[in-house]
Amino acid sequence: MPDSVYKVIEVIGTSPKSWEDAARNAVTTASKSLRDLRIAEIGLLDMKVEEGKVVAFRARVKLSFKYAND
Repeated sequence: MPDSVYKVIEVIGTSPKSWEDAARNAVTTASKSLRDLRIAEIGLLDMKVEEGKVVAFRARVKLSFKYAND
């Protein structure tokens, strides 16, 4: 097996429903422009609050993808 090199980026997904949906949205959106996604790691979960009510869930996700060997 040849040596591999991976890049790690961080994206933030949002959802009005849940942290799981927020993380899923981050991966789904990133996968539209990145190839060979390998690992998704949740780094931080938070919520947006307006007038004392939670209006959005946010998930900060680290994604790794493999560099192509040309």
